[in-house]
Amino acid sequence: MKRILEKLAMAMIGAGALLACGSARAAPPAETAICASCHGANGMGNASAGFPALAGLPVSYLAAQITGFQKGTRANPIMSGVVANLTSAQIEAIADYYAALPVPQTPEPRPLPGGSGAVLAIDGDWNHSTAGIPACDSCHGPYGLGVGSTVPRLAGQPSAYIAAQLDAWQKNSRKGDPQGLMKRVADKLTAVQINAVAAYYAALSPNPPTLPKPAAAELRQ
Repeated sequence: MKRILEKLAMAMIGAGALLACGSARAAPPAETAICASCHGANGMGNASAGFPALAGLPVSYLAAQITGFQKGTRANPIMSGVVANLTSAQIEAIADYYAALPVPQTPEPRPLPGGSGAVLAIDGDWNHSTAGIPACDSCHGPYGLGVGSTVPRLAGQPSAYIAAQLDAWQKNSRKGDPQGLMKRVADKLTAVQINAVAAYYAALSPNPPTLPKPAAAELRQ
């Protein structure tokens, strides 16, 4: 309990610092204070701890994930405890706040990350022994920047977080994906492939000013 209170205090200090820096955004809802202790006062997560960025993700996606932790379609003992007693209004307030947070604009790395992770992300793996793994970008958009209100951004998320989610889809401890697509794809991935594609997306910018076109050589470095 002492540890949680310390985190809550630090989160509130961080949120106050954001406002003191001249931000025109409204004060964060009180419910976000405990969120900030892991996901950051700026909503950009904590890569070293594997905590994902929430800033800029779609409202409906964020709300659905919180509800999923409440209902057990996503399993995480910390998150399930934190959100257990949130009302629908509180969930909406949290989702609205994080969706509105800006995502820092940074250029894509040059050269772009290559290797097997890039191939899986951009081309997929249509080897007959895997029965076909579609390109991650075919759903998550070019460079994993997300599509619409239900397919989240992968670019810039911590490698450990992405890998953990693919593992969760495999183990059926994360559910609720449209038509069971993520479960079917994750089941075909090896541990090596999971780590490779997670590292690829983690290396990309979450908000690039332009989208470079990768050369074939970069994919297979």
